[in-house]
Amino acid sequence: MRKLLLVFPGQGSQYVGMGKSLFDRYPSARAAIEEGSDVLGFDLRKLMHEGDPEELTRTENAQPALLAASVAAFRVYMEEIGVAPLYAAGHSLGEFSALTCAGALNYADALRLVRRRGQLMKEAAAEGTGTMCAIIGLSVTTVKAACLKESAGTNESVAISNLNSPDQIVISGHGAAVERVANQLEQEGGRIAYLNVSAPFHSALMKPASIQFEEELRAYRFGSFKWPVISNVTAKPYESPVEIASHLSAQLTAPVRWAESMQLLSRMGISAAVELGAKNVLTRLMKPNVPTITCYTLENDGDIGTVREQLSAEIAQQHRTNARHNVVTLCVAAAVCTRNRNDSLAEYEQGFIEPYRRLQQLQEQLDEAGEGSMPSPQQSEEALTLLKGMLETKKVPEAERRERFRTILMKSGTEQLYSQYASV
Repeated sequence: MRKLLLVFPGQGSQYVGMGKSLFDRYPSARAAIEEGSDVLGFDLRKLMHEGDPEELTRTENAQPALLAASVAAFRVYMEEIGVAPLYAAGHSLGEFSALTCAGALNYADALRLVRRRGQLMKEAAAEGTGTMCAIIGLSVTTVKAACLKESAGTNESVAISNLNSPDQIVISGHGAAVERVANQLEQEGGRIAYLNVSAPFHSALMKPASIQFEEELRAYRFGSFKWPVISNVTAKPYESPVEIASHLSAQLTAPVRWAESMQLLSRMGISAAVELGAKNVLTRLMKPNVPTITCYTLENDGDIGTVREQLSAEIAQQHRTNARHNVVTLCVAAAVCTRNRNDSLAEYEQGFIEPYRRLQQLQEQLDEAGEGSMPSPQQSEEALTLLKGMLETKKVPEAERRERFRTILMKSGTEQLYSQYASV
């Protein structure tokens, strides 16, 4: 069995047509993009699939578009593959995608946040003020020294913004300063490539945006993690949702420590990864960082067969786990292990015993269907409705009922039903 990582790309990966293959084939992908349009108030699908490349590249547009593409791919992945990861990581903007798919960020909130993040970043560095450039083939020491020398005693700054791999480092800052450092490093044997972005991300020029964005973040609530997410700022997993606001605001000026993050995950035993979103930038970065982690791309519907084949053992194990953690089985367990506080035998007979017999019938149907069988949506909803009435009959306190449903829905992966069954 291989330990799995999900990775999510950041800015620079956007292109017109991204995610269209999944959008055209899968209702869940369409729903993700359509929900994004509703939240943002403009046609996200048109921007992503038919828009002008320059308009899509504008940071306030690229950020929500990339987030939506990753969430759409994640939803398809969970439907078609379904293997839960041990960890998730996102590159820069991709960290928002990772947090959203791990349950720490509500999707609608994430869309609003990254749209606002893009606006603040645009305001912090006016068009043409700054840029970013990848330096390939030179050491961190060499690149850092060149940046420090160029920034010393001037009003223009340039610094390392991304530590993508041992031989790929990105610099960011004032356009002229970045260009001078890039030209110098090219003469020293490095290869250079300017990034397809509209602002100097992860640089000192983003300080005003960082301060304002932290204020924005403090107004949001963050949930618990379904699985650990790696922070770009620390190159370590988040320890608590409390850290989200400070880390995401600091990320605007701090370097992305991607190489360190992948090396940590390798030490944690990760051996396979799936990239969810536009292009395959992170897939290509995996080999120079950690050759022991095999990374697969899932951007188009044609990728699904490859990923399914490569993760076949993990899928089988996930089915076995899901069978133990399906809604019906969990409802049966909750029904019998919850204390009864109702002294009326007549009420208990009608409100608990009879529904429990029906719940047992649902479990028997699954057992007869064979190992790994999962309940249909109708069976799941019936089981939850039965349990709701049974807990009310037992006069279980409201707080305990909420916790029972929260546990069942989290374990079974049906959190979207929480408001319907836990609002008791």
